[in-house]
Amino acid sequence: MSVIEDAISKIEDWKGRNVSFEPLLGGLTNPNYKVNVDGIPFFVRVPGESTELLAVDRKNEYTNSKAAAEAGVGPKVLYYLPEFKVMVLEFIEGETMSKEALNAPGMPTRMAQAIKQLHGGPRFLTDFNMFRITEYYLKLCNERNIPIPDGYLDRMPTIEQIEEAMSDNPLPTVPCNNDLLAENYIDDGKSLRLIDYEYSGNNDPCFELGNTCQEMEFDETQIQEVCAAYFGSVSASKIARMKLNMVMSDVGWGLWAAIQEKISTIEYDFWGWAIERWGRAEEKMDSAEFSTWLLEVQS
Repeated sequence: MSVIEDAISKIEDWKGRNVSFEPLLGGLTNPNYKVNVDGIPFFVRVPGESTELLAVDRKNEYTNSKAAAEAGVGPKVLYYLPEFKVMVLEFIEGETMSKEALNAPGMPTRMAQAIKQLHGGPRFLTDFNMFRITEYYLKLCNERNIPIPDGYLDRMPTIEQIEEAMSDNPLPTVPCNNDLLAENYIDDGKSLRLIDYEYSGNNDPCFELGNTCQEMEFDETQIQEVCAAYFGSVSASKIARMKLNMVMSDVGWGLWAAIQEKISTIEYDFWGWAIERWGRAEEKMDSAEFSTWLLEVQS
C-alpha cells in the first residue's frame, strides 16, 4: 500500500467506514490529501521525501501545530501516526488565499491580526533563527555539491552585518510560523487561519512580518499597514527590522529552493525560484536605503 493508504488503515476510528481520498495540489514540500470519512472531510499531511535535510523536525511540527490550534488560528490536530510521521488535521472550509487576494485593500491588516493571535499563543517547542538555518543550508550545499546562486558567498559579510545590527536591541521571541506564503492563509469567512507549521519556532516577530510581506511583494504602504496593525503604530526601527528580515527571508528560502531543486520529486522550477529570490535580496542589499535600515534597527 502507499503511505496514505497504510496510514488511513491504521486509524481505528475510521475502520468499517466509507473512506476515500484525493491528492491536494499546490504543496511545495509534502504530498497532501483530502480524506473523506462518511462524507466528513479531513486534511492529511504525508512527509515529503528527504525533508529532514531541509531542517524539518516532525516532532516540532506536530507539537507546534497543536499550539497553533490552541491559539485559535491553526487547524485542530485530530490524529498523529508517529510510525509514518503523518498528521491528520481539521479540514478548514474556506478560500485558500493567493498573492492577488492578499494584496486587496484591508488584507494586510487582517494578516497582521491573525499573525498577532498566533504570536500571543502558547510557546513553541524549539526556536527558529534564519541566520543559523542559512549556515546549515550552506553547509549542506557544500557537502552535497548543490549549486547555489552566483555571488552568494561574497555577500556573507553583509549578512553578518544584518545579524549584528539586529542583535543590538533584540525583540522578545514569539511562536512564529516562519513560512507564511499566500497559500498558508485560509479565509474561513470570519478570520484568516494560518496553516503549515513545518518551519515553525519561536522567533523575532519581525521575521514573520517581513517574511510574509516579502512573499506578497507588498509595497511601502502595505508594509506600514502591517506594522501599524501588529504593533499599534509605525516606527522607523520596526519598519527597518521588517525590511532587513525581508532580505533574510530571501537569503534563506532562496537556498532552500536550491536544495529542493536537487532533492525534491515535486515538479516545480525550484532553481528559477532560488535565482528570483536571490536577485531580490541582492537588490535590497544594494539599495540606497540598506545602510539606513542598519542604523534605524539599532535605535
